[in-house]
Amino acid sequence: MARPKIKFVPNKMHVKTGDTVYVISGKDKGKTGKVLQVFTKKGKVVVEGINVVTKHMKPTPMNPQGGVVTKPAPIFSSKVMLFDEKAGKPTKTGFKFVDGKKVRYSKVSGEVL
Repeated sequence: MARPKIKFVPNKMHVKTGDTVYVISGKDKGKTGKVLQVFTKKGKVVVEGINVVTKHMKPTPMNPQGGVVTKPAPIFSSKVMLFDEKAGKPTKTGFKFVDGKKVRYSKVSGEVL
């Protein structure tokens, strides 16, 4: 019986689609990008311009030329932090209630996200 490849999957994600994030570890450390997709079951996110891989595509009716295509691949959500545009640095997120609604806020600047 094979073991699962993923050792840890978070219960909830700290980032959402459309957030700007800062990469804190790996080959793209220090870069920022926008979250394109979130995979909650795997605990991964796809970030624009981060972890870009080349894929060799065969010619298909959709892509008759084929060739080498570059696209961003998923990375673990623990490797990214939310980036606060106003403070200009990465931040942790907190939750608070504003007018009876639960909202995310930046721990660095205190601004509602």
